[in-house]
Order: sequence, then C-alpha cells, then structure tokens
Amino acid sequence: VQLQAFGGGMAQAGGSLRLSCAASGRTVTVNSITLGWFRQAPGHEREFVGAISWGGGRIYYAESVKGRFTISRDTAKNTMYLQMDNLKAEDAAVYYCAAGSWPMPRKYWGQGTQVTVSS
Repeated sequence: VQLQAFGGGMAQAGGSLRLSCAASGRTVTVNSITLGWFRQAPGHEREFVGAISWGGGRIYYAESVKGRFTISRDTAKNTMYLQMDNLKAEDAAVYYCAAGSWPMPRKYWGQGTQVTVSS
C-alpha cells in the first residue's frame, strides 16, 4: 500500500485545514484496510490522531482532537480526509497518514505534510 498526504499548510488559531491521503496498491488491500492519521511535533514522539475502518463504520479519535477533527474516507477514490477545525497552536506538527490494522494502523506510512498554526 502506498500513501500520499496532501493539504498541509498554515492556518490561524481557530481556523481550519483539510488534509487528504491518497492510497494505492492492490485494490482488495486498499479497500479492506484501516487508515489513520498520526502527527509529530518537534521534540515530541509521533502520536496517534485518529483512524477510520475500511468501510468508514468505525472511527476513533485521540482525546486531544475529539470534537475538533473529523476523519472520513471515500472508498471509491481510495482517499481519506482529515478535516481540522478550531485549530490550536499545539496542533502544529508534521501529519502522517498510515494504514494497517484497527485501531492503530501502523503497517504502512506515507510522507508527512506540515501543518503550522499561527496565533
């Protein structure tokens, strides 16, 4: 499974950004795998943000983003999205999309995309 993340950039605190992650590979694998987002800020370990099951029926968020971030996926496009609203300074990080097993998909990784939040 190959993953490519898009959509990073800069937003003001309280603003929004939307990240996308395009998945490719064997069709059966891509359509049956859990996708997720992780993030890593400078000087910190990579942390889990959220995950979505292959059919989208199960979604799991870290407490730090619950109520502000929304994960969705379009199985027809093999794409996962991360809508980030009410951004906070502590959300600034490199965001990675990943694929693997529910609920912590760590088997495959995409390249990161930088999210910067200005106050």
